Amino acid sequence: MAYVKNLFDKNFIEYASYVIRDRAIPDIEDGLKPVQRRIMHTLFEVDDGKFNKVANVVGQCMKYHPHGDASIGGALVVLANKELFIEKQGNFGNLYTGDGASASRYIECRLKPFSKEVFYNPNITEYVPSYDGRGKEPVVFRAKLPVVLIIGAEGIAVGMSTNILSHNVREVIQAEIACLKGEKFQLYPDCFTGGLIDVSDYQDGVGKITTRAKLDTSDPKRIIIRELPFGSNSERLTESIVKAAKAGKIKATSVTDYTAEKVEIEIKLQRGVYAEDVVSALYAFTDCEQTISCNLLVIKDNMPQVLTVSDVIRYHSKKLVGVLKDELELEKAQLTEKLHLRTLERIFIEERIYKRIEEEKTETAVNKAVITGFEPFKAELVRPVTLEDVSHLLKIPIRRISLYDINKNRQEVQIINKRLKEIEKLLKNLVGYAVSWLEGTLATLDEETTKRRTQIKKFSAVDVKEVVKRDTPLRYDSKGGYLGTAISSGEEICRVTPYDRILFMRRSGIYTVMTVPDKLFADTGMWYCGLADKEELSKVLFTVIYRDPKTQYAYIKKCRIEQYIMNRDYMIAPDGMEILYIGTIKDFNFKLVYVKKPRVKITEEVFSTKSYEEKGLKAQGVRLATREVESFEIVKTKPKTSASNSAKKNTKE
Repeated sequence: MAYVKNLFDKNFIEYASYVIRDRAIPDIEDGLKPVQRRIMHTLFEVDDGKFNKVANVVGQCMKYHPHGDASIGGALVVLANKELFIEKQGNFGNLYTGDGASASRYIECRLKPFSKEVFYNPNITEYVPSYDGRGKEPVVFRAKLPVVLIIGAEGIAVGMSTNILSHNVREVIQAEIACLKGEKFQLYPDCFTGGLIDVSDYQDGVGKITTRAKLDTSDPKRIIIRELPFGSNSERLTESIVKAAKAGKIKATSVTDYTAEKVEIEIKLQRGVYAEDVVSALYAFTDCEQTISCNLLVIKDNMPQVLTVSDVIRYHSKKLVGVLKDELELEKAQLTEKLHLRTLERIFIEERIYKRIEEEKTETAVNKAVITGFEPFKAELVRPVTLEDVSHLLKIPIRRISLYDINKNRQEVQIINKRLKEIEKLLKNLVGYAVSWLEGTLATLDEETTKRRTQIKKFSAVDVKEVVKRDTPLRYDSKGGYLGTAISSGEEICRVTPYDRILFMRRSGIYTVMTVPDKLFADTGMWYCGLADKEELSKVLFTVIYRDPKTQYAYIKKCRIEQYIMNRDYMIAPDGMEILYIGTIKDFNFKLVYVKKPRVKITEEVFSTKSYEEKGLKAQGVRLATREVESFEIVKTKPKTSASNSAKKNTKE
């Protein structure tokens, strides 16, 4: 058994690690999940400036992603609909309506130049063999922007999940510039579908936001939804409104979705109902208002970690400086090598070193003759001459030697030296270079891409209990013993809402607090039923009169119910006692009829509840008399009830 347990534990840990790192959670470095990274890698490979069929891209991507074409196609459509890195052609679905994309054989895509600026650094990117060893794929792209904040992410792994909201690309770049300059910055979510958000509890990406649809109430007889809540679509929103209207929570005659290129959902109101009266109900009972919890979980240093938005900006600011430094050093090395080759070519041709090889018979002798020919010019060379350099020189065609232009060579060398000086200067001020790169990148983005769509606004979430009206009758059928809102016959106890709680007390003295039932068998006799709001219920004074079956003595207890647990049965009198009366009448007189005995003249006695003090709910009652009680009855026929109990009913006295 121990072996089997260890085997299961090992396999589960491996599976969980695989799902977390290689399926569901994005990497902080490039902000992409593995399938998205493989899609981008494939697009870089097939990029020729022309559109490619999505089906073709999916097929090519399957060389790297061993999970089927459906997952690749779906991820490509989602990534393309971010409208930042991939240019679309054809029907990629509608983010407003929730309609899906056409089949992958009908739609096309290609990379935008911006994606190459952000992701594509093949010479400084680490590559590993693909799953079958036939190709190579990047471990992560060395992205120059915090893509994870720009496009957002959702994912469910084993034992953890991520929910990163998308942010405005302009604001992200500006925040990174501020971070590099040592200035304060703050970022809030921005969604393609617009809407309103309250970021009071955003907590830098690890809290929650409240999001609302944007309503047009200029016409008092109808409401038009112009923008959607964060992460919603018109189809789901319309369904929620229709459902609320059918349930009578919204007084609407029709709900029509006209959404296409722009959001337009029309809600026509009933006669006598105006837009301003319905707005709160829309936010309370439909998806027009939602609360979204955020969890910025990413893969960092090969481990899942929860970070804040500020952490991501600071991390990427340092990474950007590192990426730009590596690019500059790579360019410097390439230009230095180019300068060396151009100097070799000039000396090789100008000084006619190629003439020295005419009489040599072996390859070794030829190489030696060339290297020896450069010895007088060591001071002009960037580095010593190698055999690779000799091989390069010997491949120069005769035509190029005869048409060699010394002025052109000198101009090229001058340009190279100028650029090398610029690189040296940039390497000494990498932070300033990073800021200028970000500012230049921001300038290349068009206004449509960078404009903020979601409006930040302060508002309080609508409490459903405050909006809903208490207009549903709660009835009790004493003949059948049923209690609920779905009962058409019987006595009306009170008016309730679906969010109310009620307390009902059975004939046996057992009472229960529960949500308002549709139809529940309570008892064929109930002492009490009313709303169980804790504040109001604490004002209700119960009078309980009960008899001990063994001694036949009667007891009285006055108490309040101030605490309870939902759906749990309680006894208001000691266990095993016979309940004679339970009510909420404040003060009244009652008569006890005693068991008749020889030579005892007093057979009945009248008592007043005023004579007895209030006790705790769990306290024992006060014995009324040391006589066996035969029966009980109330003397007053019209007792006055307390003001706090006007909304409640005694179902039996």
